[in-house]
Amino acid sequence: MQVDGKYYRTIEASPDESSVTIIDQTLLPFKFELLRIRALNEMKNAIYNMQVRGAPLIGVSGAFGIALACNEDASDTSIKKAKDDLIKTRPTAVNLSWAVNKLCDKLLIIEENQRAKEAWRWSKNLAEEDVLTNKRIGNAGLKILKDLHKDKINILTHCNAGWLATIDYGTALSPIYMAIEHGMNIHVWVDETRPRNQGMNLTAWELEKAGIPYTLVADNAGGFLMQEGMVDCVLVGADRVGVDGAVCNKIGTYLKALPAKANKVPFYVAAPKSTFDKNFSMTNKSFEIEKRDASELFTMKGINKDGEILTVNLGHFEGYNPAFDITPPEFITGIICEEGIIKPENLKEFLG
Repeated sequence: MQVDGKYYRTIEASPDESSVTIIDQTLLPFKFELLRIRALNEMKNAIYNMQVRGAPLIGVSGAFGIALACNEDASDTSIKKAKDDLIKTRPTAVNLSWAVNKLCDKLLIIEENQRAKEAWRWSKNLAEEDVLTNKRIGNAGLKILKDLHKDKINILTHCNAGWLATIDYGTALSPIYMAIEHGMNIHVWVDETRPRNQGMNLTAWELEKAGIPYTLVADNAGGFLMQEGMVDCVLVGADRVGVDGAVCNKIGTYLKALPAKANKVPFYVAAPKSTFDKNFSMTNKSFEIEKRDASELFTMKGINKDGEILTVNLGHFEGYNPAFDITPPEFITGIICEEGIIKPENLKEFLG
């Protein structure tokens, strides 16, 4: 996407395949800086510390982490350890384990001296596939927005599922970008998304750079907006989609689905097929809900008059900080993927 007139992707491999460059998302919206990642440990830290975040992006980042590991040591032991270490950094988003497992399975059956080259080739292809997938998600979601038949469409989002969460275009924001390209009148209500404020720091930043009208709201405002008829559609992303249509996404997603159902507001989830997990359902949670450090609840970032990013401590209290929740399928109108729009009750058949 364009940032101040220049095209960027969230992650790009260097021409000599010795490193990758990422956008350091922990500095947004205050500073836009690129960071060069040269080694596996640096990639592990970037994923854990959310310098790269969003399920599709951390999947691709994990693949590049394996490629970086192969630059140093392409042995079976090295690859298996790199895989395990990367998956542990963010256990909830299925894309990470999907990408590194798939890549490592390919590498372990070829000659050791060919592994680095193959890892880089596969990771770069995965990045390109992500862009094409997100365009297809955008086109599928565009039909939903057109079918609302409104002169102006108000969309509520939660967290960030835009190009910053992928390689380009995004998942939940992709239909919005497509709608703007088609001349539609779109306004986005942006949930702040406590405690890390991805909505405020990332989604609002994205939309502003793209020139798309938006309004930031407190997380607790969504139900009121729906009661007042000020939301035509809810669009969110996903970190994992279950075989029954249950959706694991950023904490607070479930609390948007409840008033959407009560107020008959369509609630759509946009996610690539790589986010679908046949082993997950409401009755079988086959993964760990990530619990992040409680300190995230009690700190806030800001910028002073000199342009320095400061962290403010709000106090020392006991805290509990789950990063995700699960929305049952009965609260979801449809799931938008690259193959089209799927009703939750039809997902099991779709997955075969």
